[in-house]
Amino acid sequence: MTDQTTRAAELLKGHRDSIDRLDAILVYTLAERFKHTQAVGVLKATHDLPPSDPMRESQQIERLQRMALEADLDPEFAKKFLNFVIQEVIQHHKRHQE
Repeated sequence: MTDQTTRAAELLKGHRDSIDRLDAILVYTLAERFKHTQAVGVLKATHDLPPSDPMRESQQIERLQRMALEADLDPEFAKKFLNFVIQEVIQHHKRHQE
């Protein structure tokens, strides 16, 4: 193995280690987020509020798209990601109302 190949392998390992750490952060952050959305679902069910709040969802999508632009992330990807998360949250909220 050449010095250049060894260096490339070290760089690759460093990037992969960072990706692994970031994946863990994403999972634990999503878990924490869902704890809060579950609490919101219980409150909505208790007070007979609808599981979906289209105005709030729209505001959140716009907010996330702005943050994505600031972070140099594709805002359309951010929108798709948040829409996916929102749909999962709504399903959780509906379960609380059954």
